Amino acid sequence: MWTLVGRGWGCARALAPRATGAALLVAPGPRSAPTLGAAPESWATDRLYSSAEFKEKLDMSRFPVENIRNFSIVAHVDHGKSTLADRLLELTGTIDKTKNNKQVLDKLQVERERGITVKAQTASLFYNCEGKQYLLNLIDTPGHVDFSYEVSRSLSACQGVLLVVDANEGIQAQTVANFFLAFEAQLSVIPVINKIDLKNADPERVENQIEKVFDIPSDECIKISAKLGTNVESVLQAIIERIPPPKVHRKNPLRALVFDSTFDQYRGVIANVALFDGVVSKGDKIVSAHTQKTYEVNEVGVLNPNEQPTHKLYAGQVGYLIAGMKDVTEAQIGDTLCLHKQPVEPLPGFKSAKPMVFAGMYPLDQSEYNNLKSAIEKLTLNDSSVTVHRDSSLALGAGWRLGFLGLLHMEVFNQRLEQEYNASVILTTPTVPYKAVLSSSKLIKARRAVQKNMIFIDQNRVMLKYLFPLNEIVVDFYDSLKSLSSGYASFDYEDAGYQTAELVKMDILLNGNTVEELVTVVHKDKAHSIGKAICERLKDSLPRQLFEIAIQAAIGSKIIARETVKAYRKNVLAKCYGGDITRKMKLLKRQAEGKKKLRKIGNVEVPKDAFIKVLKTQSSK
Repeated sequence: MWTLVGRGWGCARALAPRATGAALLVAPGPRSAPTLGAAPESWATDRLYSSAEFKEKLDMSRFPVENIRNFSIVAHVDHGKSTLADRLLELTGTIDKTKNNKQVLDKLQVERERGITVKAQTASLFYNCEGKQYLLNLIDTPGHVDFSYEVSRSLSACQGVLLVVDANEGIQAQTVANFFLAFEAQLSVIPVINKIDLKNADPERVENQIEKVFDIPSDECIKISAKLGTNVESVLQAIIERIPPPKVHRKNPLRALVFDSTFDQYRGVIANVALFDGVVSKGDKIVSAHTQKTYEVNEVGVLNPNEQPTHKLYAGQVGYLIAGMKDVTEAQIGDTLCLHKQPVEPLPGFKSAKPMVFAGMYPLDQSEYNNLKSAIEKLTLNDSSVTVHRDSSLALGAGWRLGFLGLLHMEVFNQRLEQEYNASVILTTPTVPYKAVLSSSKLIKARRAVQKNMIFIDQNRVMLKYLFPLNEIVVDFYDSLKSLSSGYASFDYEDAGYQTAELVKMDILLNGNTVEELVTVVHKDKAHSIGKAICERLKDSLPRQLFEIAIQAAIGSKIIARETVKAYRKNVLAKCYGGDITRKMKLLKRQAEGKKKLRKIGNVEVPKDAFIKVLKTQSSK
């Protein structure tokens, strides 16, 4: 059973096996390999639009409200959301069926490199069922906890969700978190048990888990293999039967919610919108409820999954809108758009994301400051969960202090800056927020981990809920949990406010000079072990110099840990063959004095990647 230690305090859920090996599943009996059934002939002959017609603008008025279904696919990471999205795109004829259809909606380079979804993507599907043409607006969402804000935003444009659960892994942390996001938004939930083709799949066990944890009858679960296409057609049928059409009014004035946006250097801001009332078309004058600025609509359309212009967008539909917004600050996620001189009550918008990890970001060269500023502004338009505040450092110059939802979120943001904007930055070590209250130390009592709840999901899994400090998990807690549990345990967390703790500020010194980027706040009881670990990793990261480098961790004036990087040493005695010892001593003394002088004037450069590396805890912890 796992013990969770560790925000300035946070609330976490973790799923873990009750004992070593307890989560190993007994493989089901032999079964014939399922195959992907051929699509009905009617799909090829009765589709509303042919590929030739797609080259012309679509007439979206042919889809009445009752024939529209807006839904998201949500799941824990690696449970098969993107694969299911690929099969739905194929079965509806949105894309051709080929072997290369993998992560079609994952358009970012970082997503394909890491094999995970980090950005919600939209696609409009046209589906013929029982003689009726349906418009299915799909939103594929991320599964990692660091990108949960993408999920919450996407659900605002939906009336239902497909909750995908791995038939082998069962319910995991983000499965629970995503279900409650949908439940709180009062959306219809369709449970889909994926990967039934795996050798150790146990869909019946997962059905029981879903019924026990979410109170959804087991007969409502749909068993599929998204990889092979088995029974995926039943998912499309369930979307039409179980998810209600949107409740909208097309005769009312326009009211559209901006739930996502991107920036194009030629066309400006491209806003993803969900229409709750009215109609919008090219040439309309619209007003932003947030800025009160007026714009003329240049283009409207749907994503199929690429941009497909349309004549108009109608209430109940999800699409994109381009209106000449050239400044990234003009497009606010959660903004309401309405027609000029037809004001409406703004939609509620979104709850602001709460950053959990903070880091400093600086350009490698201060001459690149304005270019980096522009890149950050454009990227934060596409990722509104990142908070940005100006900052400065004596060592690094002008920069920013950024807030992220987690360490993976920070790494992906940095990677996107490099790949999409060719920006090289210095990223300082992550920190978490603290509130400092001046008080007598006798009044402060530290409390490290408090168990709040423990629920046995079934005979193999238990869900633990703990209250613990966030600074224990921001670097590599999740990686360690996966390693210790052989990949079976999963983890989710949410902000639970602040509590008092006995904390100290720890400085890292290089030859007596404080490295501001490595200053951190730690718990008093762990200061020595953390300081020693940082010094050891910094020793491995710093290149050797012609002079000795003293690496020290200090609390106030007290040194609590030290490591030394030995200097390169020239053999000054190489030409001395015998002779008086005083000659040798004189040469060695002169060399020592030279190195002492070098140590005073020498510059120690910390490598760019050292800031994250030195804070990683030891694997034995």
